[in-house]
Amino acid sequence: MDSRLEKVENNVATLEISVSAERLEEGIMKSYLKNVKKFNIAGFRKGKAPRKIIERHYGEAVFYEDAINIICPDAYDEAVKEHNLEPVDRPDIDIVEIESGKGLIFKAVVTVKPEVELGKYKGIEAEKKEYNVTDEEVDKEIDIMREKNARLVEVSDRAVKNGDITIIDFKGFADDIQFEGGTSENYSLEIGSGQFIPGFEEQLVGAELGKEVDVNVQFPKEYNNEELAGKPALFKVTVKEIKEKQLVELDDEFAKDVSEFDTLAELKADIRNKKEEQSKRLEKQQYEDEVINKVVENATVDIPEVMVEAQVNVMLRDFDYQLRYQGLNLEAYLKYMNMDIDKLKESYKDVAKGRVKSQLVLEKVSEVEQIAVTEEDLNAEIEKTAQHYKQDLEKFKKTLKEDEISYIKDGIIIQKTIDFLVESSIEK
Repeated sequence: MDSRLEKVENNVATLEISVSAERLEEGIMKSYLKNVKKFNIAGFRKGKAPRKIIERHYGEAVFYEDAINIICPDAYDEAVKEHNLEPVDRPDIDIVEIESGKGLIFKAVVTVKPEVELGKYKGIEAEKKEYNVTDEEVDKEIDIMREKNARLVEVSDRAVKNGDITIIDFKGFADDIQFEGGTSENYSLEIGSGQFIPGFEEQLVGAELGKEVDVNVQFPKEYNNEELAGKPALFKVTVKEIKEKQLVELDDEFAKDVSEFDTLAELKADIRNKKEEQSKRLEKQQYEDEVINKVVENATVDIPEVMVEAQVNVMLRDFDYQLRYQGLNLEAYLKYMNMDIDKLKESYKDVAKGRVKSQLVLEKVSEVEQIAVTEEDLNAEIEKTAQHYKQDLEKFKKTLKEDEISYIKDGIIIQKTIDFLVESSIEK
């Protein structure tokens, strides 16, 4: 096989690749063996006709298509390695010439990884923010725990007040017509939770048990139902039950009931420690982000659109996984938000482009600084991953495929590069 790199322009490489007559013959023979059973020619049992007879009946090119599919991928991969290209997309293949006994010539046009021109990346100045845990934050966490463990007590001697849990029936009308999706019975609503559109819950404060209340609201202009967006509406609401929260006493018994600690002081100390750990992680993450952002801003790179599109698809896939974890899916989300997939993709583009640029710049820094993965680095990361998934280390190692190990190595290099940039930075 011979190959020639014709040009690299705007991150697009054009290769002309020549395959020998012998290699083409091997491909044609493989195509024949793959397809021979499809041919039924008089004088021969089905699937037993010689290749030359089939070519005489159907033309010499009858096996070319599959032969091309057999030959081109390997020949293309060899050419890519020969010219040290890093494709970021599948190639467009164009057959220039093919003839049995002479060989195959084809062109491959492919988008390649762009060159990155680094700016300043050592000695970056960044601000280290500190997050001190206050008594108020600890108390707020305790209040949340009290809320979660509150008892609900049914009341019948007063009207609805803010914070109550109510059971309601309601019917919604727009332009005096009852609209679809605006009716429910025995609906549980916490007053002040913000579950309903603005103004709805506030108008239930003071409502009495068993009495119908008119609630007048206006749907937001950006409401997901276009027929109701921006329109005034009337809800006829009946409060069927009122329940109020009774918070438990804040003492050592409370601490014993909601945690493994014997005293309230121990529980508060544990909350503070955990929040301080979170604060340290946040401080570290924000500092790293500021350093990386400045390094990326200082670099210049022309990002191919295909790389942005690929990152958008990764983000969509991750978002879909999150939705499914919550019992939804992307299709249902788009319908609920009255949005099409193209609009959602467009909203991701700027973030996707930023992620791609960050990745390319970090890779370039690691290349320039010759940051590499040691055997010790790899083993430590594999061990950490095995522990995370609660698997036996040796068994876990045996399950790892080559591409998975490469993925782990790439992650290690990126993290070591980030560590390098942070270590060389200057705190303001």
